[in-house]
Amino acid sequence: MGIVVQKYGGSSLADADAIKRVARRIVDVKKSGHDVVVAVSAMGDTTDDLLDLANGVSPLPPAREMDMLLTAGERISMALVAMAISDLGYTARSFTGSQAGVITDSVHGKAKIIDVTPGRITQAIGEGHIVIVAGFQGVSADTKEITTLGRGGTDTTAVALAAALEADVCEIYTDVDGVFTADPRIVPTARKLAGVSYEEMLELAACGSKILHLRCVEYGRRYGIPIHVRSSFSQLQGTWVMSDPGLDGPEEETMEQPIIAGVAHDVSEAKITVVGVPDKVGEAARIFEALADAQINLDMIVQNISAAATSLTDISFTLPRTDGQTAMTALARIQAEVGYDKLLYDDKIGKVSLIGAGMRSHPGITSKFFGALASAGVNIGMISTSEIRISVIVDESSVGDAVRATHTAFDLDADEVEAVVYGGTGR
Repeated sequence: MGIVVQKYGGSSLADADAIKRVARRIVDVKKSGHDVVVAVSAMGDTTDDLLDLANGVSPLPPAREMDMLLTAGERISMALVAMAISDLGYTARSFTGSQAGVITDSVHGKAKIIDVTPGRITQAIGEGHIVIVAGFQGVSADTKEITTLGRGGTDTTAVALAAALEADVCEIYTDVDGVFTADPRIVPTARKLAGVSYEEMLELAACGSKILHLRCVEYGRRYGIPIHVRSSFSQLQGTWVMSDPGLDGPEEETMEQPIIAGVAHDVSEAKITVVGVPDKVGEAARIFEALADAQINLDMIVQNISAAATSLTDISFTLPRTDGQTAMTALARIQAEVGYDKLLYDDKIGKVSLIGAGMRSHPGITSKFFGALASAGVNIGMISTSEIRISVIVDESSVGDAVRATHTAFDLDADEVEAVVYGGTGR
């Protein structure tokens, strides 16, 4: 039989009992005849606790040292899981990201994987060992420094390993039973999806669904790795993420996928408006070049029509809230060069997105979406669309109402409460 790659998140490894439960699940797969490679996150809230500790020591900790600190959490997990497996009579070998051959660029805090050279992993597999890899981390190709992949990076580690090892499947274990039509914490009647396409999952991940890391899904699509999202707290079938998912996993295909895959939300963004930008060639380019130089990823961008009397326009965009002050500083430096009037910053916003591959062939989706928001008394601040997504910016306090109203309007509610969140504090 082939290789199965598994990933276990922090809530699945919260304490000693949880680690023993995970070890038994890993050993069961090994007993079935598969070789097993496992990527692990830090236990419970370890990463958040380390961040709090760092911020208590220094208001501006160096990025290199922050990566050295944060990677300790996954190293603790990998060693403990290997110990628990050994206690069950099987041998395990644990490796850090760099030992496992995860090669990244040199951007601390949000490095990207550029290659995986799994020589030590394949050797350990050949010797009959179960392999445990510390997720979320790697080593930079040029500086040889330890790097981290950003929050949720263990998902990406797992799928990258699956691609490098040509694994049969990558199983992502979390604290819910799969991918749901909305966040079960906000919509208890959310339905579990049996299958979702890479395309839809990319949009869900980009729009705030925390179930899978965006780059993990990109990796899966690029290399055709089937991703099975399921809970480590139950034996239920989860959600298959693949190019053409069937209702019961990869073995079956459907004639037509559902119109709407789900409703995603994100309350981790902020909005910046550059007021009074001269409406002439090159000014927008200067603004976005300054943001690119500051390594800031933008999401939604809207430019108003220029006022005829003044030839000035406003440009608004959303970005990660954690990058807000960095962006404001970068833009302040170019105010004299661009000649804009002022900057407005709003970090009390939320994004709500309606996603589904069937949208492109069904008219009336937009009107129903906006009608649902209006009926819930939700005001729209910005709108962005793609072929299979409609996103709106609303007041942060309205996000829950917007998600629930949209979910109900598109008949996504389950007949009874279905979603179960087994663990995790939500930090």
